[in-house]
Amino acid sequence: MTFHHAGVIGAGAWGTALAQVCARAGLQVTLQARETEVVASINDAHENALFLPGVTLEPTIRATADMSALADCDLILAVAPAQHLRSALAALAPHLKAGVPVVLCAKGVEQGSLKLMTEVAAETIPDAPIAVLSGPSFAGEVARGLPTAVTLACDDEELARVIAHAIATPTFRPYVAGDMIGAEAGGAVKNVLAIACGVVEGKGLGRSAHASVITRGFAELTRFAVALGARAETLNGLCGLGDLVLTCSSPQSRNMSVGLALGQGLTLEQALAGKLSVAEGVASAPAVRALARKLGVEVPICEAVAAILDGDLAVDAAIAGLLSRPLKSEGF
Repeated sequence: MTFHHAGVIGAGAWGTALAQVCARAGLQVTLQARETEVVASINDAHENALFLPGVTLEPTIRATADMSALADCDLILAVAPAQHLRSALAALAPHLKAGVPVVLCAKGVEQGSLKLMTEVAAETIPDAPIAVLSGPSFAGEVARGLPTAVTLACDDEELARVIAHAIATPTFRPYVAGDMIGAEAGGAVKNVLAIACGVVEGKGLGRSAHASVITRGFAELTRFAVALGARAETLNGLCGLGDLVLTCSSPQSRNMSVGLALGQGLTLEQALAGKLSVAEGVASAPAVRALARKLGVEVPICEAVAAILDGDLAVDAAIAGLLSRPLKSEGF
């Protein structure tokens, strides 16, 4: 199997960056966007001025608002936000040719259904081969061609290898894995934990506290993923630990920036005001909490974040609650 024409669904910052990757890898690229001004900006000026300003895009990228324009693609990257992935894949379904692989690039747990993105795909495009792309990657850096390594997971590892070679560039390195659940569970939970790390930063609690939240958060992430059926070793890689460290260590992370604002005393509405890009952790936090309870998995940091976002718990009370938990043996 070889690929020549990639379709990218979702022209936010990450979707645009992945379109740039595919174009640099030599693929013809059609980038589907909801916003007509984004389509015009990309086609006329080779720039996504709304979501990724200042980055010159490859001239071979063509944008469209019409999902049917992806009908001739032999590879699809679905980069719609997690809470909108179902509707995006449903819109794609009538135009998706048999056997065309779909790479899921959204990170989250669907509210209401509590389903992972692979489960959403199984319900909306049941006959399509599915892969998951996840890992430590800021859209602006990827779009500018800075070195990045990610996990590309698929039940069919040979298909994953073919896709990896098709989209790889000298500065974008996909590492193949066979554990899709691990790849997507890591990506979903790390967004929630990044909000917690932002709160720590906003409250000025210090680097020691920050490191503790990352480490104990990684234990939560691993427990959660394993309970879903993931392999623990998957989480030690780029899609787990790697993504967690990046997202929890820079205000450039949309999720961490929300936590930072909350820690500084802003309301959630104020923290989100004026942000065009989606902070997936805000929507995923209550779903992760609900799914963890359903699985019988203890995730106190994620629980605290969800309670803060719901307005059920003040930031100081959440911190006090975590610090007053019983001492226990360290473990996962």
